Amino acid sequence: MTERNDKLPAVRVPSTAALLGIGRCESRPILLFFVGLLLGMSMTLAAQGPGSSASGQEDASQRLFTAEDLVTMARLSDPQVSPDGQRIVYVLRTTDLEADRGRTDLWMVPTAGGEAKRLTAAPESDWNPRWSVDGQAIYFLSTRSGSSQVWKLPLGGGEAVPVTDLPLDVGNLILSPTGGHMAFSLDVFVDCETVACTSERLAATAESSRTGLLYDQLFVRHWDTWKDGRRSHLFVLPLDGGGEPIDVSRGLDGDVPSKPFGGSEEFTFTPDGKGLVFTARLAGAGEPWSTNFDLHLAPIDGSAAPRRLTDNPAWDTQPVFSPDGKTLAYLAMRRPGFEADRLRIVLRPWNDGELGPPRILADHWDRSAGGLVFAADGKTLYTTANDLGEVPLFAISLADGKVDKLVGDGKVRSPALAGQRLVFGRDDLDSPVDLYSVASDGGALQQLTEVNGERLKSLTFGDYEQFSFAGWNDETVYGYAIKPVGFVPGKRYPLAFLIHGGPQGSFNNNFHYRWNAQSYAAAGFAVVMIDFHGSTGYGQAFTDSIRDDWGGKPLEDLQKGLAAAVQRYPWIDDRRACALGASYGGYMINWIAGNWPDGFRCLVNHDGLFDNRSMYYSTEELWFPEWEFRGQPSENATAFERHNPVNHVSAWKTPMLVVHGGRDYRVVETQGLATFTALQRRGIPSQLLYFPDENHWVLKPNNSLQWHETVLAWLHRWTHEVDETQSTAPE
Repeated sequence: MTERNDKLPAVRVPSTAALLGIGRCESRPILLFFVGLLLGMSMTLAAQGPGSSASGQEDASQRLFTAEDLVTMARLSDPQVSPDGQRIVYVLRTTDLEADRGRTDLWMVPTAGGEAKRLTAAPESDWNPRWSVDGQAIYFLSTRSGSSQVWKLPLGGGEAVPVTDLPLDVGNLILSPTGGHMAFSLDVFVDCETVACTSERLAATAESSRTGLLYDQLFVRHWDTWKDGRRSHLFVLPLDGGGEPIDVSRGLDGDVPSKPFGGSEEFTFTPDGKGLVFTARLAGAGEPWSTNFDLHLAPIDGSAAPRRLTDNPAWDTQPVFSPDGKTLAYLAMRRPGFEADRLRIVLRPWNDGELGPPRILADHWDRSAGGLVFAADGKTLYTTANDLGEVPLFAISLADGKVDKLVGDGKVRSPALAGQRLVFGRDDLDSPVDLYSVASDGGALQQLTEVNGERLKSLTFGDYEQFSFAGWNDETVYGYAIKPVGFVPGKRYPLAFLIHGGPQGSFNNNFHYRWNAQSYAAAGFAVVMIDFHGSTGYGQAFTDSIRDDWGGKPLEDLQKGLAAAVQRYPWIDDRRACALGASYGGYMINWIAGNWPDGFRCLVNHDGLFDNRSMYYSTEELWFPEWEFRGQPSENATAFERHNPVNHVSAWKTPMLVVHGGRDYRVVETQGLATFTALQRRGIPSQLLYFPDENHWVLKPNNSLQWHETVLAWLHRWTHEVDETQSTAPE
């Protein structure tokens, strides 16, 4: 595998866009959403002022990065390239703390670089932009009318105008390649003949004094929502919005796109614009323990029922057609019931709705591919993948499967073709997402935006580097270490030891808007993050190794990783260390409490598992524990008990902060309450932070600030200086 642009330019490009700021137990989902207020400035580094630089020298122009900076950072997403490749429209989110909400607008920047232009400024949110075929207008979703509807913005002048006025919220908009139709999703009752029927039924339910819900099969609830009988279905309308929407997924008792995290990447128009290819799971009563998603084809006029194209018993998703319309590419897993299996690239000849035999592209490449983008000549596919703690951009030859790394460090997001160049979002541990472009051979890298430019100029971040060590079975394991802001050579610093969720996840080189390592570095902590066995980006065998061994290999890697970091970085004071984790990371916090009780001064457990057996019977996506523990508790009780935190409560003694959301149906709130009860009953210093209105993540801006304020207060409380005479270290 060859590589290009492994290191990006160190110099930031000035941006005129700076006027405004966009699982599972976390395997598909990303980890929990948290940000928060940095505990008052009086609680920052005692030995340095707020303007201290990484070298310890005062710089009046610099200040500490706070969690308020994090929560209000402008966030860029969903770049869409114009048909002529000359312009990029993107979504930019800004946050209003007073209103306790984020809002989104559309912006545009030339592909060649230059001044960014704000396209929308309505007080409501605008998002999901899609170009018209002629490039003269942008269709998008907006809540301007009081619900989510399709709007059209003519680029030649004039205001945006509404295109749809449906009685239900519209989601996941895409446009036909021939320019005549749009497709989108609506949540409907599957037995309703019309969209109005669903709306009328919802209104009748709201007016009824009866509130009981009767179920005869799972799901009863999913992620953060109780099921009410509706499904997400795929609809088509003419581009002018006229007529009755046609439900092209009618007859399927499945969600299109999938719930709760699927989007428009799960469906696409056929090259002639007459059909839609989409992924759907048809598992009936077995839906909660099935990962059997297949591709389907449906005509846009509703003249025929959807026809299944693939019969893979595992996951098929993200269909994309080649420029000449002769090849359908998609991603597929091989093992049923496993959501973290490797996503391989499948190529199928396409002949007017008929698929030829499959070919796996680059089957030798032991990485799980992200979204797919064809080169203009159809000879190359571009994709992203977790790779050794980074998420690079790759080019894969269709002729021989040769894989080239085009952009190596940081996290590449949403690549798109723009003429002879590729456009993508990119971030790393000290840079939020901005747009970049690169030549198709990996050369001439260019930064196109700097949406947080003015703010970043005034902020100081901690220096970071990746390191490796011999973990379980002497296999190489990777991690990141971040210096505290205002680092002074010879001084030792308390440690925030962050543990990722998943467990098939990764704390890689990205600017996480939730688990942001720099928010701890700014508060005076050294930060260490270990991608233990089970993490993604290190080969499928490495990911698979955690199955039926949740408390084994990962714990050993964490212990050896901490020891390696302390030996390598003498500025880490491991006597003043706290460990933090969410979801599986929260499970590991509970496991550490009973199996590494002398490892840390304090622990922070967000939405963590306390009892593997009760967790199974209260969670929603059952395929996950059934894969991880090789069956149900009634079938394999030994596996559920082998690494069950509840069995080791008698060894607990470390102070712990427990955080949980009342709308978390992945790891239900009773897991957090049980953890807190165990701590209190044993007389262990502990606190419970409960958010009745949050799910597995913390999404509301001010709740996020409270989260971080509470967490940092807890860390500061337990990591005060041990012995000042012993708290220095060599440079």
